[in-house]
Amino acid sequence: MNSAQKLGIGMTSQRTRERLAARLGDAGIANVHVLNVIRQLPRHRFVDEALASRAYEDTALPIGYGQTISQPFVVARMTELLLAGGFPKRVLEIGTGSGYQAAVLAALAERVHTIERIRELHDRSRRLFRELGFENIRQRFGDGFQGWASAGPFDAIVLTAAPSEVPAVLLDQLADGGRLLAPIGDAESQALRLYIREGKEIQTQVVESVFFVPMLEGVE
Repeated sequence: MNSAQKLGIGMTSQRTRERLAARLGDAGIANVHVLNVIRQLPRHRFVDEALASRAYEDTALPIGYGQTISQPFVVARMTELLLAGGFPKRVLEIGTGSGYQAAVLAALAERVHTIERIRELHDRSRRLFRELGFENIRQRFGDGFQGWASAGPFDAIVLTAAPSEVPAVLLDQLADGGRLLAPIGDAESQALRLYIREGKEIQTQVVESVFFVPMLEGVE
């Protein structure tokens, strides 16, 4: 049984999940593969039990340590943008957090590598991935600013925290034709930017305004 087939473990009612997928579709998410994953993935498993009743609202929720699980629309939008270049074989995520974005990607990509700088979040997501049966997620406790060169190059890279600019080392780990998505900015203003490698050149475009926690160096 593959990861996508195991998404059904512990889900709330089908109606609740269908409503979330329908809201995302109405909000502009068009990729049916992304919507199907959102429809199946048990988001309530990625938040504290006290917040489980709000898990299928289209909103970000706190997960502790000053971090959040991203709004479902943002997760779906970023995933859809990455898939616009085709289904990636190898993905790098900077900032595992709750593990929700990595799980969405793991249902659509051959392998996901994800890095987390907060030990408790790293350990918590590792346990959850194991419980949900994801076998194509590789994790590292470390500084996301360094990337994961030994596992690259990557067809897709996604940052789930906002640096002031994309670290050059991450662009270096992007495969030819690969796509990197990152929220760029500070606490006052951020924009989601898409970077596409074309040989030695990097093409960039601004997608839309977003708000993420800041990307920090080092580990905790």
